Amino acid sequence: MIKTVKLQKIYATEEVETMALIDINLEIKQGEFVAIMGPSGCGKSTLLNLFGLLDSPTEGEFFFLGSDIAKAKEKDRTELRKTNIGFIFQSFNLIDELTVFENIELPLIYRKISAKERKERVEFLMDKMQITHRRSHFPQQLSGGQQQRVAICRAVVGSPKLILADEPTGNLDSANGKEVMQLLNELHKTGTTIVMVTHNAHDANHSQRVINLFDGQIVSETPFAINV
Repeated sequence: MIKTVKLQKIYATEEVETMALIDINLEIKQGEFVAIMGPSGCGKSTLLNLFGLLDSPTEGEFFFLGSDIAKAKEKDRTELRKTNIGFIFQSFNLIDELTVFENIELPLIYRKISAKERKERVEFLMDKMQITHRRSHFPQQLSGGQQQRVAICRAVVGSPKLILADEPTGNLDSANGKEVMQLLNELHKTGTTIVMVTHNAHDANHSQRVINLFDGQIVSETPFAINV
């Protein structure tokens, strides 16, 4: 699904040049659950942004679903992102002015899915995530755990091939964090590829493979035989 060859990302200003990622050689196969770990500032979020087609590498090759898109135009990246990738953020990133139903529905509107199909998909997920009773509530009326459930619904409503999760339990207590990881495990069992950035070693143990970054470079990879 994802393959990088000598991938680099450089952020440059008039005064300084920062190497955020250095010679990243990595392959993530369809259906894998991969965790990315490392100290703050090591390049984890930069790498996730590249995987999410939110940014382009400075140098190197980046293959997504078999095509080298390192130099792809923003329009092409946007189209690939809309149809193939779902995002889960630490801060939930829900739209305060939209209800639970409307937040979940939004990606389908961008894809011009019919109103009937949107309603069916959103209602199915709300029922599965046990938030149907909150459908008309706004994000600020929900607990952190409920907001993350809504965010997960929004991420998967378009049936993406890849889920990118950036510290998905970072703003949650242990009980809600455990629940979110269980939901990610369930998604993985359906064949969804998951790449998760985390500082939490216990969360990382749910993955099949942990990639450790330091100063923009991969320093180690740790495979796990089974999920927790």
